[in-house]
This record gives sequence, C-alpha cells and structure tokens, in this order.
Amino acid sequence: MNESVDTDEATTPLVSAIIPTYGRNERLSSAIQSVLEQTYDNIELFVVDDASPTPVRETLDSFDPTVENSFRILRHDENQGANAARNTGIRAADGRYVAFLDDDDQWDETKITKQVQAFQETDSETGVVYTGVRKDGPEGTTVSTPIASGDVMKDLLTGTNFGQFSSVMVDTTVIETAGLPDERLPAWQDREWFFRLAQHTHFRPVRETLTYRQTGLPDSITKKYEQKRDVAYPMLISKHDWVAAEYGIYYERMFKATMRRSLARSAVRADHYKEARKYFLLSALANPLYWPVYPHLFASLGGKWSYESIASLRQQVTNGPASGT
Repeated sequence: MNESVDTDEATTPLVSAIIPTYGRNERLSSAIQSVLEQTYDNIELFVVDDASPTPVRETLDSFDPTVENSFRILRHDENQGANAARNTGIRAADGRYVAFLDDDDQWDETKITKQVQAFQETDSETGVVYTGVRKDGPEGTTVSTPIASGDVMKDLLTGTNFGQFSSVMVDTTVIETAGLPDERLPAWQDREWFFRLAQHTHFRPVRETLTYRQTGLPDSITKKYEQKRDVAYPMLISKHDWVAAEYGIYYERMFKATMRRSLARSAVRADHYKEARKYFLLSALANPLYWPVYPHLFASLGGKWSYESIASLRQQVTNGPASGT
C-alpha cells in the first residue's frame, strides 16, 4: 500500500489513513484490516498509539510480517487524547487527502475509492467528502444517509449530523487553513472541527453507507457526559456562537437549542434524568419553535421509566408490528 513510483498522482492521489488508538487492542486489528482491504491502492496508513497500557506493536505480533510493512506505528510516550493522536498522524502524512478511522470502527472496502472519485468529480471549493454511517449497538442498528452539500454551516447550526471522524475525508490544504483538530476537547471533537472546516470549504456527501461504527462500548458513559457538560459544551458555544450570530437570531438560537438537546441526550444515557430535563427545557427555551426537543422533554418528566417506555413505543411505531409466521 505504500506509494509506488508508477502511481499517477493526478488520477490516484495519495490518501493518508490515520487510526488513533488507546487500549482497544482487541478491536484494532479489524480496523487495520478494513484499511488494508480497500480497493484503492495508493494509501499510506498510520496507527497512532496514544500510550496504550499494552503497546500496539506487541499486540499486532500476529500480523504477517508482509502486512506489518504496510503501515507505520507511531507511539506517544504519554496519553494525550484522541485529537492529539490524530494530529500526530496528520503531521506525519504525505497524502493529498486525509481519512480517519476510529479503532473500533470499520470501512466498506470501496469507501476510499468512492470518496476520491467524489473529490475528482466536484468543484475545487470542496474540501470535505463524507459518507453514510451505520451504527450497531445494544439498542439496534441505525443508518444515517448524508444529504447536506456545499456550504453546510446552516446545516451544522441546526444540528445536522455529518457522521464522525471515521466517515470524513479531508483535503490537506483545507486543514492548513482551518487548523488541526482541537486537542483541548474531551468530547464532540468531530463536531467542533466540522464547524471550522465549514468556514473555509464546502462539503460533499457520498450517499452510500460506507462507514460502520460500534456504539455502546464499555467506556464510561457518565464520564463522557460530564466532559461534555463541563468542558466541551461551553467551549463549543464560546468558540462558535459568533458564527451563529452572523447568520441571524434564528440560527443563533438553533445552535444553542441543538447543542443543549445533544447534551440532554447524553445525560439520559448517563442516567442523569434530572439534568436531562434541565437541558431539554433549556433547549426549548433557546428556541421554542424547535419541535424535535418536546417529545424528549415530556418523556423525561417521569424519569427513566417514562423516557424508556415512550422511546420503546416510538420505536415500535416507527418499525411497525412484527409480522406473523
């Protein structure tokens, strides 16, 4: 997978794939394999070990030596966070485009091919290409199909989901302008970076589901919620409320309403229903016309029982009754 001297850079530009990893060595091999199996040939792969307790190099001893030569392992001396690991990979990359893959996610084998094709078929203003995402978790499977294209700032301000790092490919020239992912953020790292990227470039979707994510893994859900509440949420508001204000009062209110709704849903997952009610209410107060927040607000009034009961009922209505045999 290393760049060949015979490669025509105009038609098959080098893509730098970056996998940040910490302490998930049992899943890392599958992530690496999904990069090695890409139908696109001109890829360099960096696995950035963010000081995992068991070094990645020891974990990957099972790989065939010829396969190990297909990627580089970069290791931090101390744990610095996922964005620091991504930035280490970006700084080492030589590719025209950079694509990220979390260590518990996987790519469809055609993902990189189709994203490069999308770049080549679009105008020069496009600097980000993102794909549809399938999420598999304890509550079932969900699929998001991307639609927003071009100048997506209004979509971001109104809460449109652009997937996560694993779904995007970014032109490195845009990173030079927008800056690297913010290493201070413990959560919502992708969302914050998308805001900065959208200020300098256009987005283009690949409407196929080419990114596969695992949710509900045994990380500390409570810790993640507290990190969002205490650090990520106030930082995103302070960094980007001026952008929302430039688009007018509606978008300024929608930005706060959607961020508070996201925070409230994180509180639900952490079983902090009192705080969930607080942030659902604050979301509605930020923009009383933001209708999607009200079902969650009303469901949260009775705590965990009412929220889960109503959520289950809504899922049954959405999926329809099970068919008989």
